[in-house]
Amino acid sequence: MKPYEIRTYQDSYEIYELIEHSTRSWFKIAPERGGIVISFGANGQELLYLDKATFDDPNANIRGGIPVLFPISGQLAEGAYEWNGQRYSMKNHGVARVRPWRVESTDTHDGAAITLMLASDAETRESYPFDFELRFTYRLKDGQLTIEQEYRNGSAEPMPMYPGFHPYFVADRKALAYETDATKYFDYNDGTEKSYDGRVIDLDKLPESVVFLNAQRRDIAFSPAERLVVRMTYGEPFKYVVLWSVSGKSFVCVEPWMAKTDELNRKQELVEVPAGGVHRTFLTISRVSV
Repeated sequence: MKPYEIRTYQDSYEIYELIEHSTRSWFKIAPERGGIVISFGANGQELLYLDKATFDDPNANIRGGIPVLFPISGQLAEGAYEWNGQRYSMKNHGVARVRPWRVESTDTHDGAAITLMLASDAETRESYPFDFELRFTYRLKDGQLTIEQEYRNGSAEPMPMYPGFHPYFVADRKALAYETDATKYFDYNDGTEKSYDGRVIDLDKLPESVVFLNAQRRDIAFSPAERLVVRMTYGEPFKYVVLWSVSGKSFVCVEPWMAKTDELNRKQELVEVPAGGVHRTFLTISRVSV
């Protein structure tokens, strides 16, 4: 048996399933449905939550998997922002999660990998007036899923962005302590900044999100279910981690973002890709042995 396998099948959309046999690991991705990962398992255990009905409905925002957030993470006040004297409307979390991505290549030489590409078009420019190419390689190796990201600016001016990811992790408990060196978080439920010393945060009691503010290390770990510890590591631009859930639903979202919500209006910590330039970074998700 070969160490890695890539296969495709239809389930409302074309699904690519990438498998690493030695670690009993896999992930499944739907390129045409926003390039979303809908399943990731390691050592035989599923890590992600998916509401299948929202995935199957082309008009629904998918609740589950790992949605791609670009060019913004979160919301814009009144759903709009101004750039160079022009007002633009944009839906929550940007344009990438609702666009079909194109498969550029698959590979089994260094893990099981698939590269997807999304390019700007007339429709994206109505919300975001920049020429971009996103090229993400999803790689499964040693039981870890790494998303290698490339954000390319084809415009004649710097391209502002603050991308992120919105992983939904399967959870049988939501009162969790997080392993992070962040000592503060902002609580959107009461609009206050609070100290953090490793205490439990119960997302089942918080309808709005909270966000870790001042971490120096770019990693976080947590245990959302019995015999499951998840660790994420990510590139330097991901300065924030947002926590969110919905009461009564069996998931927690732990989301690396490059800036806080509504940054396109604040314009205080935008990531700017130079004209003709490219920005590269990564996110790795793994199951820690317990």
